[in-house]
Amino acid sequence: MQSSLNGSFELMEFGTYIFKKEGYLEKTVIIENDKYHIIQLNLNPSQLNEVIINSNHIAKKLKNATASINIISSQDIERSNNININTVLNKTPGVFMQSGALNTNRITIRGIGSRNLFGTSKIRAYFKDIPLTNGSGETNIEDFELGTISRLEIIKGAVSSVYGAGLGGTIHLIPEQGDFSKQQIANQLSIGSFGLVKNLSSLNLSSKKSSLKAIYSTTQSDGYRDNNEYNRKTFTLNSSHFIGDKDELAFLASFIDLKAFIPSSLNETNYLNNPTSAAFTWNQAKGFEDSKRGILGLSWNHDYNSKIKQSTSIFTSYRKGYEPRPFNILSEKTIAVGIRSRLIGQNKIFNKPLNWTLGGELFKDTYKYSTYENLYQDFPPETGSAKGNRLSDFKEKRNYYNAFFETNYNISSKTILSIGLNLNETSYTLKDRFPVSESNPDQSGDFKFKTILSPKFGVSHELAKNINAFSSLSHGFSPISLEETLLPDGQINTSLKPETGWNFEFGTRGSIIQNKLQFNVSIYRLNIKNLLVSRRIEQDQYIGINAGKTQHDGIEMGLDYQLISNKSFHVSTVVNYSINDYKFKTFIDESNDYSGNDLTGVPSQIFNGIIDFYSSIGIYGNINFQHVGEMPITDSNNLYSDSYSLTNLKIGFKRNLFSRLNYNLFLGLNNIFDKHYASQILINASGFGGNAPRYYYPGNPVNYYTGINLDYTF
Repeated sequence: MQSSLNGSFELMEFGTYIFKKEGYLEKTVIIENDKYHIIQLNLNPSQLNEVIINSNHIAKKLKNATASINIISSQDIERSNNININTVLNKTPGVFMQSGALNTNRITIRGIGSRNLFGTSKIRAYFKDIPLTNGSGETNIEDFELGTISRLEIIKGAVSSVYGAGLGGTIHLIPEQGDFSKQQIANQLSIGSFGLVKNLSSLNLSSKKSSLKAIYSTTQSDGYRDNNEYNRKTFTLNSSHFIGDKDELAFLASFIDLKAFIPSSLNETNYLNNPTSAAFTWNQAKGFEDSKRGILGLSWNHDYNSKIKQSTSIFTSYRKGYEPRPFNILSEKTIAVGIRSRLIGQNKIFNKPLNWTLGGELFKDTYKYSTYENLYQDFPPETGSAKGNRLSDFKEKRNYYNAFFETNYNISSKTILSIGLNLNETSYTLKDRFPVSESNPDQSGDFKFKTILSPKFGVSHELAKNINAFSSLSHGFSPISLEETLLPDGQINTSLKPETGWNFEFGTRGSIIQNKLQFNVSIYRLNIKNLLVSRRIEQDQYIGINAGKTQHDGIEMGLDYQLISNKSFHVSTVVNYSINDYKFKTFIDESNDYSGNDLTGVPSQIFNGIIDFYSSIGIYGNINFQHVGEMPITDSNNLYSDSYSLTNLKIGFKRNLFSRLNYNLFLGLNNIFDKHYASQILINASGFGGNAPRYYYPGNPVNYYTGINLDYTF
């Protein structure tokens, strides 16, 4: 039967229907004498290539995509513990998330973002349709509760015109939505090593045209290391309301309250001999991060007719942070507002389908931050940080807009052509509110990028019934943070240029052996120019310089094979492998020439092997083996981290206790062979006061988690 652009269709009579769609699990629904029903189907992990994706707002099957896109389903999330998102992301080819602590992480996609010392940059992220990337291009997703996410869509490389053409790509977090077919309450309690206690409660309410999903979680941990305590509370609300056949309103709210202490990195001696210790000064200051974060968004989807629909979202977000560090205390506050709207259509040209989207995104945020003296050395050690005189006081206004267009045209029944265009303009205004003196020059000023136009071209061709090949050529860029434009004399360096690059890629995806084996393989080259380098001039001060070019060559492979699949037992294996050859093509920093060296902070290879099983009696489990190759720690390549291998295990048992009550018991072991490894590297670290450089964040030794999940449908 033919549906409209938003999936609406009409049934001529009532009764019991079985709804099926390739890539989704079938569902039986009784249609009575009600006029309106919402039918939701869940992803089928064994048919992901058939899943309809909306990463570019143009619905199409994943196998027909003209770019490298990976879907992390709710089943993939359940395979791991739901404490740290890095265990989920690191199973995706081309993606690598280093995790020094639950609140200390850095994500790279195909090597992009590896030079950011603290946190994630040059990678865009969205929570539903709300940007998680701030006005300076920095992204933070590790604070979000994994239990609120139904799936992630990861677009690798500068191929997403509609999401800002970021060099590294885009991570799209799709929140759990309410199920229109039931009312349900659930609770999951987990405990584990290092004092871990986590509780997650959820409520699902629905009516014929409305659904609501509310999730509240608390996570506490003492941590493996000294000064490593972690305490987080989250609340997420997601609701959908259908107003007639043509309109849908959706509301999304997310709140996070986090206090996490910071052990920081260690020098080689302490990393090898005393990995539980915190960095001396951070331990003395009892450094920590205390932040509150909120997101509010309202979306409206409207069907003009069966061929054109509009989707518009307005949003606001805030973050308030307080972070005592040994060298100062940072107090900050960010408030952002924005709107994102697009038209989505389907037409025919020369009797061939043409799908398109046209829209724009406007984003404004205001960032206020001050630093203060940290007087911890003037008090007894147990006191920790103590706030002193103000050292700086800034107010930044950061604005950008994206205008975008993308279209998919079926040249023939087997070939799809994709063309996209993104237009971006970014500007900053800095107000220095600290009293001006000879030692404190006024740093106020404006900085505006030149308008950047980023095109994209892609093609997908069906080689056989279930096998497609694709290729793409795309342009992307990464903005400069305002802090990187500041020179030591307080002036703004207007000669800095944003990093830009071209991405070339060829790949194939599909399924063979009676659809038992799903595969995707791609080879790519990403050339970056105007390489931005943060040169450290003080313990807490950096300046940015354009120092050259990098070349990112790589091969990615993903295989998913169903060894056994019947009504009583299912066994599957997943293999993901990335080979990375990233080089400084040209890199001259003052008198140092690093041209030809390996790109710092990225492993040479990453391998993941997973065996997953479940049975009709309720027993399930998986074992995951991960190998991470060596990483260059310094630009000179005179120091590399050791490669390492980790093995994680999870087993569980789930059954119906009563007709409406289900339970799920589980036990997991991480790093079961107790390997000593560095879970995060601080590249190009410098030693201060005659101390050795602190390059290493030690990973957790063998550790466990266990828990129970109960859900009741009423």
